[in-house]
Parts: sequence; C-alpha cells; structure tokens
Amino acid sequence: MTARRISRVFKSRPTVEGAGVHLKRAFGYSQVPLFDPFLMLDDFHTANPAEYLPGFPWHPHRGIETITYVLEGLVEHGDSMGNKGVIGAGDVQWMTAGSGIIHQEMPQSSPTGMMWGFQFWANLPADRKMMDPRYRDVRAADIPEVVLEQGIRIKIVSGTVNDVQGPVRDIVIDPEMLDVSVPAGAVFTHPVKEGHTAVAYVLDGEGYFDDRRDPFAFEMTGSGWMDVTRRCVCGPETVVLYGRDGAAVAVTAGDRPVRFLFLSGKPLNEPVAWYGPIVMNTNEELRTAFEEYEKGTFIKHR
Repeated sequence: MTARRISRVFKSRPTVEGAGVHLKRAFGYSQVPLFDPFLMLDDFHTANPAEYLPGFPWHPHRGIETITYVLEGLVEHGDSMGNKGVIGAGDVQWMTAGSGIIHQEMPQSSPTGMMWGFQFWANLPADRKMMDPRYRDVRAADIPEVVLEQGIRIKIVSGTVNDVQGPVRDIVIDPEMLDVSVPAGAVFTHPVKEGHTAVAYVLDGEGYFDDRRDPFAFEMTGSGWMDVTRRCVCGPETVVLYGRDGAAVAVTAGDRPVRFLFLSGKPLNEPVAWYGPIVMNTNEELRTAFEEYEKGTFIKHR
C-alpha cells in the first residue's frame, strides 16, 4: 500500500473554554475545512483542580457529534434526554447532538490528581443535522485492544483492526478512532479508506509520521512566533494532518515509544456555518437555532 504523506502539522495552543477550563486546542474554527469532517480537537491535561473543576455547565449543541475520551480523572455528564452518569479513565462518551440537545460536562476531583482527556467535534451532513439526538456511554472494559507484531497496541473505539471492530458503529461520517501505542523502533502501518481525512494527535513520546526526515518537507504551524524549533519528528501536543493521496499511514517510533490518537472520517464537502456550540450549513439555520434556544423551543426530541 502506498503510504500517505503529511500535509500539515500544527502545535496545539493554550486556551480557556467553558466556565474556565484550561486546555490545549489542537485545531478548531480557524482550520475549517482542512480537517473535514472533524471540526475541533481539545486536549485538557492538568493536575491543577482550579483549571478543570469549573467545567462546562449547561449549554446547547445542534448539527454535530461531540466525542469525549478520558485517560485520567472523572467527568460527570447530564443532558436533556435524561442521560446522566460519570465517565472515568479509558471511557468514551459519544454524543450525537443532531436536532438539538442541552447538556453539561463537569469534571470531578481526580482520584490520581491528574485530569487528562480529549474532546473532538465531528460534523453532520446537511440531511442529518436534524436527526434525533443519541448518547452512547462506552466503558473502557468494552473497548477492545489488539496487539500487533513488534508489540504495537491499539485500543479500538471505532473502526476495525485485524478483524476486530470497535463498539461505536453506525456513525454517519464512517469514522475510525484508535488509541495507538508504538514501541521504540517499531513501525505501525494502517490502511485508510480512499478519500477519507486522516489525523494523528500525539499524546506521549515522539515519532515520524511519514517516510520523510525533512522538517521543511511539509507546512508546519508553530505554537507562536517565538517558536524557533522545527523538527520532523512529532512529539506531544502535535497534530498531524495527512494528505489524501495514499492507501495507508505509516508511523515509526524513534528511540522512544510514541502514543497517539488516530482519527479518520469521510469528508462532507459542505458549507460550514459555525457559532459557539452550534454548527449548521447557513447563517439562516444558525439564526433559527439561536432564536429557538432563546424561546425555549430548541429541543425537538421527546
């Protein structure tokens, strides 16, 4: 299989969201539509309770799916459909907002002292933006892990590896979500469907995400204008966007192991009208959504 090459590399940047949660944004509004069908990826990673306990109080969503993956800590969830509970280390919350949902996500004091997790948003196509909302609470014990040659370990949330399928299925954008750990010196190769967007976000360690060893062979956006370090090896809090040519991705760990999230999905190639927690196709649809929220007619599901 011809391996894809890196198109662009971004370094995540600090920001504050919700009621005061400190996080790193890997990509978001300013990168639309580069990551289509994905809209945003946030990394919250801190041992300071003041930086995560404020949480994300009640707020609406429409037109998207929000996916939360917790590595350490606890997050309490509640929504307008009556779902509520707590997700912890290794758990995933896959929420399809569809026609509209109001929910809250409130981190709790972490048993380990560390809060570490991720949330990414996936767009819905125009003909499914008003679909019925749904909520999936996926426990760590239900997420299969496969071990490949060279000791490569993969947790499969969505997608298939070696005929093992993850628990999250029947998603509109046909996504893959993998948590991949590659030992030092090992090479991970994984097929990607033709035309699908492919993204890697480095959690720990460092690795080479294509066959080139030239940091100027692809476009790279640093963490700020004082960033004078440019390397072709990618380390933590770096997001890799692959080009569309090629049938697979290949990642080589160097002297250290590398762990990363791998996402892929079918691009929608549709207009994006995005403000705050609502993503539609036109500004008129946005106007309708916010007017309904103000009037109390936002929720369509029973």
